[in-house]
Amino acid sequence: MTALTLSTAAVAGLRADAIVIGVAKGSASKPGGPVVAPGAEAVDQAYDGNLAGVLETLGASGAEGEVTKLPAPAGFKAPLVLAVGLGAQPQEDSGYDAEALRKAAGVAARALSGTKKAAFALPLTDAADAAAVAEGVLLGAYSFDAYKDQGDAKNGKNAKAPLGEAALLGGKPRDKAYKAAVERAVAVSEELNRARDLVNTPPNDLNPEAFAAVAQTAAKEHGIKVQVLDEKALVKGGYGGILGVGAGSASGPRLVKLSYTSSKAKKHIALVGKGITYDSGGISLKPAGHNETMKCDMSGAAAVFAAVVAAARLGLEVNVTGWLALAENMPSGSATRPGDVLRMYSGKTVEVLNTDAEGRLVLADALWAASQEKPDAVVDVATLTGAMVLALGNRTFGIMANDDAFRALVQEAAEEAGEPAWPMPLPEHLRKGMESSTADIANMGERMGGGLVAGLFLREFVGEGITWAHLDIAGPAFNEGGPFGYTPKGGTGSAVRTLVRLAERAAAGELS
Repeated sequence: MTALTLSTAAVAGLRADAIVIGVAKGSASKPGGPVVAPGAEAVDQAYDGNLAGVLETLGASGAEGEVTKLPAPAGFKAPLVLAVGLGAQPQEDSGYDAEALRKAAGVAARALSGTKKAAFALPLTDAADAAAVAEGVLLGAYSFDAYKDQGDAKNGKNAKAPLGEAALLGGKPRDKAYKAAVERAVAVSEELNRARDLVNTPPNDLNPEAFAAVAQTAAKEHGIKVQVLDEKALVKGGYGGILGVGAGSASGPRLVKLSYTSSKAKKHIALVGKGITYDSGGISLKPAGHNETMKCDMSGAAAVFAAVVAAARLGLEVNVTGWLALAENMPSGSATRPGDVLRMYSGKTVEVLNTDAEGRLVLADALWAASQEKPDAVVDVATLTGAMVLALGNRTFGIMANDDAFRALVQEAAEEAGEPAWPMPLPEHLRKGMESSTADIANMGERMGGGLVAGLFLREFVGEGITWAHLDIAGPAFNEGGPFGYTPKGGTGSAVRTLVRLAERAAAGELS
């Protein structure tokens, strides 16, 4: 990953390949023209105070995500100035919000791929701003090149390496708050990028057993207790949902339990992740055009895994247990059929009407397992329904819960982390559609409101009296379009930062 340093050096004398500055859109007093953001004063002075005019001549407006390159002024050791758009100017006496800084830093870091060192002279007013820029740099510089031919570096055929080093100008390297903020950003970003790597890994190399092995290695490195239930253990335990989904695959399912504990913890949260390492739909086979990205159907488990490791690295004073429900959903002679009835770990029976509604089956077993430990709250994360994408689009995840206050807390955590999320209801009338004449419940209900139906199904497998929330990240988990802000094409690491922020708030005693 890109190396980060806090620096108080003068920008003109800093040896770097580029200087990154911020540019905002013009205000009412100067409509249409770009405005140089704080942090770039020395650069502006070197242009005789006319940097905004030069940028405007080059077509810059300060719009979010805009990149403008120009030669550095005489006397600067860096040869290039990169101006990145911050969007609208903040109101008087308020700085740029964290997400604007995060996005701008991410755009700049991606634009500087192949560069050894860049100095970021973006607006920094406090440690929180430094953390936002640090996150933006580390997440924006991400690339997944493990399966690409790196070629011959001497002939210039190799893929561009990510930005090597970023110096955050205006940071205070000896200030404890700044150092802590950047250290947190590094830990969270590294684990989020690890989740991205997992999501992007082809399913022929990441089956349930391989995912479990990755979790075991990380757990050992960070002092996390890990338990892996293989097929025999799942059969013995009666995990009918996970076994039913994995029955058609040559790669057996797994249930991985990761336990981070703190001696100072007063709260315990459980995180449950859907880990379908490839989803063909099973016997209810997906139509052509819907299979190509289904390696991403384990994004929920990747997010939970990353969040638990991040909590351990940060030493949060809260107990965090992660449950990774891993299976591959494939059609074969041994696969679960529409019409089959599965006996779940909870003892309830489920009539499987559609084998492509498999995520809720593996989550149901893991939710019940998590409930047995009586945590203060349970949160599950899943790329669960296309209906949620239709409702909220590709960049926002939905939040459902059995407790309104907890749902609000989760949404606040998402907002603080910079992840778009929206509260969704659990209408009781939709439960009737899942009634089965054969079993206790069916895995399908009414088509309209399908994302809410899935949430109602999951609620059936949460232990009595346990606070629970469900995050449907089907939209933002995998970006099939071009990169934007600090978000790359492919796996995004959606929900990792929300889960970490929620764990921090739990550690602060904010869970009732």
